[in-house]
Amino acid sequence: MYGEEGGGERCECMERREVVAAVFVGTFMLMFAGIAAAIMNEKTNGLESLLGCVVVTGLAVTVIILSTGHISSAHLNPAVTISFAAIKHFPWKKVPMYIGAQILASMCAAFALKEVYHPFMGGGVTVPSGGYSQVGQFAGMALGATVTFNILITGPVSGGSMNSVRTLGPAIAANNYKAIWIYLTAPILGAFGGAGAYCVIKLPDDENSEL
Repeated sequence: MYGEEGGGERCECMERREVVAAVFVGTFMLMFAGIAAAIMNEKTNGLESLLGCVVVTGLAVTVIILSTGHISSAHLNPAVTISFAAIKHFPWKKVPMYIGAQILASMCAAFALKEVYHPFMGGGVTVPSGGYSQVGQFAGMALGATVTFNILITGPVSGGSMNSVRTLGPAIAANNYKAIWIYLTAPILGAFGGAGAYCVIKLPDDENSEL
């Protein structure tokens, strides 16, 4: 019995490491691609354009979710992790571990890009420009398209960052914390709103289907 329990604990520990590694790798890939696109846009004086940055980020999200989503459930954003826990679709005890991996991945990507593209790191920092006023088969395409759509709409004003760690890593690397509180709080509040809407719309349907 003791041997079986010990083996079970080791398997659980290895599975946990694999999941955290998938969260880190997925977030790193997303941060590296999205930030690099923004930096290149600045370096080429806007030649890549907002549309180019949007396409890069949207495709990165799609590829990452399709490749690692079955391992990490596509946790690339602290707001997603926290909102899933809030509606009891994810255990709170795992939240610090996931968010820690996301923050570390963002910082690693930002500092790697700082070395590669110095001194153009400023282009990867998201600041306001308009003032202070489980994973399904098509989830990757759906989320990639959603990210693309949102950046096209909000990019010119907010920099298109819907992910707190997308802003945090470059801010630390570039030592630019302008209005960072907006990017640390707004995505989480938005995710709570989306999770609340899901509970109102989806859960009653699930209950009715069981009757």
